[in-house]
Amino acid sequence: MPDRLGTTFAALADPTRRAILARLVLGEASVTELAAPFQMSLPAISKHLKVLEHAGLIARGRAGPSRPCRLKAAPLKDAVNWLEHYRSFWEESLDRLEDHLRDVQAKGRTHGRQRR
Repeated sequence: MPDRLGTTFAALADPTRRAILARLVLGEASVTELAAPFQMSLPAISKHLKVLEHAGLIARGRAGPSRPCRLKAAPLKDAVNWLEHYRSFWEESLDRLEDHLRDVQAKGRTHGRQRR
């Protein structure tokens, strides 16, 4: 059974693939249009697209000789849902850190006044 979440995160690990997804948020695009901002060959872009397609993050259609790509956001929602479980942990940790820093600063002011 494939690890869909792992496949999604692996696809998102590459900055070129993230940039391609960001472009596809604006709408469908051809391989040539997706390749334009990058200094790499069309076959290299096609390899990135295959990774994104395998992860279910894009779909490639048929429109004559071109194969326009479009974003499929469902795997992104799954990744966000997984990450959301850890949000409360980080928020609580940051809240504790903020409280600790406030205590340290208050003690520093108190000790500074006593020395005068």
